Amino acid sequence: MPSISQLFFKTAVIWLLIGLAVGLQMGMSGNHTVIAAHAHINLLGWVTSSIFGGYYALNPAKANKRLAMVHYALYMLGLVVMLPALYFMERGMSQLEPVVGIGSLITFAGVLVFAVVIFSRESVPLHQASRA
Repeated sequence: MPSISQLFFKTAVIWLLIGLAVGLQMGMSGNHTVIAAHAHINLLGWVTSSIFGGYYALNPAKANKRLAMVHYALYMLGLVVMLPALYFMERGMSQLEPVVGIGSLITFAGVLVFAVVIFSRESVPLHQASRA
């Protein structure tokens, strides 16, 4: 499995643990004000990161390109900025809304890079190109 796949999967599990901890905290306290943060942590952190890891596992030629690591770094930076800010914003720190917006834009940029990866052509090694 390509290293970028492993990186996405390992990071996804960390997001899953955080999402579960937030869910447990909500359930035990009976206070569900951070439900949007909980949902974003699980969907963007756990699920989407796992899908990215699966894509790169199935496309090792694209996984080994530098753009895959740019995708990972940009996407995770966005999540690290956005998700804690969203959690605390929902807990009453409304001044964090611009930080959530900035993190969202960085995350979106990471997804745009993934779109470039998806739509880019795989390079064909020279020895295979001469056979075609």
